[in-house]
Amino acid sequence: MHDDLIARAKTWLAEDPDTDTRDELAKLIEAGDVTELAARFSGTLQFGTAGLRGELGAGPMRMNRSVVIRAAAGLAAYLKKKGQTDGLVVIGYDARHKSADFARDTAAVMTGAGLKAAVLPRPLPTPVLAYAIRHLGAVAGVEVTASHNPPRDNGYKVYLGDGSQIVPPADAEIAAEIDAIRSLNDVPRPTTGWETLDDSVLDAYLARTDAVLAANSPRTARTVYTAMHGVGKETLLAAFARAGFPQPVLVTEQADPDPDFPTVAFPNPEEPGAMDLAFAKASETNPDLIIANDPDADRCAVAVKAGNDWRMLRGDEVGALLAVHLVRRGAQGTFAESIVSSSLLGRIAEKANLPYEETLTGFKWIARVDGLRYGYEEALGYCVDPEGVRDKDGITAALLITELASELKQDNRTLLDLLDDIAVEYGLHATDQLSARVEDLSIIANAMQRLREHPPTELAGLPITRAEDLTQGTDKLPPTDGLRYTLDGARVIVRPSGTEPKLKCYLEVVVPVPTHADLPTARTTATDLLESIKRDLSAAAGL
Repeated sequence: MHDDLIARAKTWLAEDPDTDTRDELAKLIEAGDVTELAARFSGTLQFGTAGLRGELGAGPMRMNRSVVIRAAAGLAAYLKKKGQTDGLVVIGYDARHKSADFARDTAAVMTGAGLKAAVLPRPLPTPVLAYAIRHLGAVAGVEVTASHNPPRDNGYKVYLGDGSQIVPPADAEIAAEIDAIRSLNDVPRPTTGWETLDDSVLDAYLARTDAVLAANSPRTARTVYTAMHGVGKETLLAAFARAGFPQPVLVTEQADPDPDFPTVAFPNPEEPGAMDLAFAKASETNPDLIIANDPDADRCAVAVKAGNDWRMLRGDEVGALLAVHLVRRGAQGTFAESIVSSSLLGRIAEKANLPYEETLTGFKWIARVDGLRYGYEEALGYCVDPEGVRDKDGITAALLITELASELKQDNRTLLDLLDDIAVEYGLHATDQLSARVEDLSIIANAMQRLREHPPTELAGLPITRAEDLTQGTDKLPPTDGLRYTLDGARVIVRPSGTEPKLKCYLEVVVPVPTHADLPTARTTATDLLESIKRDLSAAAGL
């Protein structure tokens, strides 16, 4: 076993094109570090519907140039089998460690395979790449990003020519082509032959951002903005300037790209502490709202002043605000969301006589809804211009929420006032999450098995009226690893995360609110119910 492991590591080392990971692996082999080698050679990083994502380092279980070259070669082989023998593949990348290298390797592999390749001019938001695919008539797109993962991670996201991310069976077909590659020496990688794009694609994207705003709408709301050490700043500032909003006040410590993300533990606006610097800046400058992007700027977080403090709005709250704003503007088309997002969107759509769809988790599903006009997901993802970007877009979402805040400001109102109105009109839809981050993935499998074998019959004293195992699929949804419980006035979904070692439980309670005066009581009721559901669900899952 030991000898076999060392032999495999040496074979990998001989092919590795990157001096950094070669040195790293050579030291492990020299030291005979069997434990670390076993971790890196226990299999291969699996290519799925999220593409690839993992920790940077040497070996097939890490993100590195060897793994990326194989992934690109597999994608090229898949495209050629589908008859796209000389189509264009457009490649974007963020500012993480190795992202530019992975983008260049991908361009080289595509060129070597006889496809055309074009790389965005510098690190830019993921939505710019998603836009570029259809704008340039590409057959596929690749974005090198790990989004809001920890600094040591990177990832590889694949889109097809429709401009949305891959879904089954394309993921399995690409994975099979990747597995078929025996040696990196079999993959031609010329040093030239692809195009590096100029700013015309970015300019076209920015011109498109104007379309999300109503003509002559007020543009007065003042913002504090953080790019969370990612790539959003330049694009967002340009979009806000074009729209005529006041220039956002920057959280300077987090404004420029930095792959080490020095001021945050996790570069995700939802994580505790990530917004502290933005709150401090807002306390100094007293804006109307705080806007945050995640590092690749496809998500948008919003915070507002509540009393003397600043409060992050939940993704579901922003999702409802944008929906109501679009309905009032006369938007036509289908409103869609993932099953883990608040059921409030369905009620808003129903009252407006608009079609409504629920999909599996992820924008790869939401973006595929027929006639989509607006889609959102509770994890801070919003698609407000599906004709331009068939994915979540943190830049256009920021524009739209700032327009709404400007309209409310004219009437001396805030986003919180509108949320109150929504609660009275549709009932208070309060959501929360119970999520367990694990080192040992078997904990997640055990919790799911336990819930399947011993399903709870009630949570927080509310009887479970319907329990669904989503691996069976439903009349509307393809199969997925998840459980859904419908209770009287509440809903719970339990699923393993697709991108992180986490078990996620999504909770929602709906409390009727007869008048504005009843809001405080309704909020207390909702908070107590959510806490009780969390406690009972934890016990049932053995967490």
